[in-house]
Amino acid sequence: MPELRHVDGPRGDRLACVKTEGRGPCVVFLSGYRSDMEGTKAVHLEGWARARGQAFLRLDYAGHGASGGVFEEGCIGDWAADAEAVIRAMAPGPVVLVGSSMGGWIGCLLARRLPEVAGFIGIAAAPDFTEDGFWAGFSEDERRQVMETGQLLMPSAYEDPYVVTRRLIEDGRDNLVLRAPLPMPWPVRLLQGTCDEAVSRETALRLLDHIDGPDIRLTLVKHADHRFSTPETLALIEAALEEVLA
Repeated sequence: MPELRHVDGPRGDRLACVKTEGRGPCVVFLSGYRSDMEGTKAVHLEGWARARGQAFLRLDYAGHGASGGVFEEGCIGDWAADAEAVIRAMAPGPVVLVGSSMGGWIGCLLARRLPEVAGFIGIAAAPDFTEDGFWAGFSEDERRQVMETGQLLMPSAYEDPYVVTRRLIEDGRDNLVLRAPLPMPWPVRLLQGTCDEAVSRETALRLLDHIDGPDIRLTLVKHADHRFSTPETLALIEAALEEVLA
């Protein structure tokens, strides 16, 4: 089994990652908001990559999983910079970016920054969710609270309540990807469940329409939820990867 390794992050945090050696391009898994590289999809795809001799990299942003840092102090720009630092250190050649939920937003940001991207797969991708999800859904009182006190406690459908900070909201506005050109001149596959309670199919369609590229497809999966981690949906991710890598 590949060993846990660390990269010095751009803000001094020790960033955890696991690299499976193999042929390129390296498949890079970008996890979601408050998720980590031990999630079902990341671990499953690592096994899939190892079985076919494909290079694979999974990582934790600062404040997530095995990495240093404090979650509440982070924001989209920080976590995208973390992912970029790990990728440049561990997978300097061509990469295929696989972004789950928030990882889909980070993948869109990295598509503009990394020198060699060979493909992008978005799994329930959640671009701009701090603005179009959090902020748009806040009441006036909640907006006032997060701006005046610097944070707001939010309920979670999956675990304990979590904190949304003013910095997360303001930094999110500096990193929006659906308001500016988003060229992706490589294969793009977007996967979206129709029963996703966190990301709507309208978001998936908006991203499909917004990306500029020659080979972009969206697959809507009836009854699939946000986790996208059943045997059937994991097989769809594998199939999308095989198309992109072909």
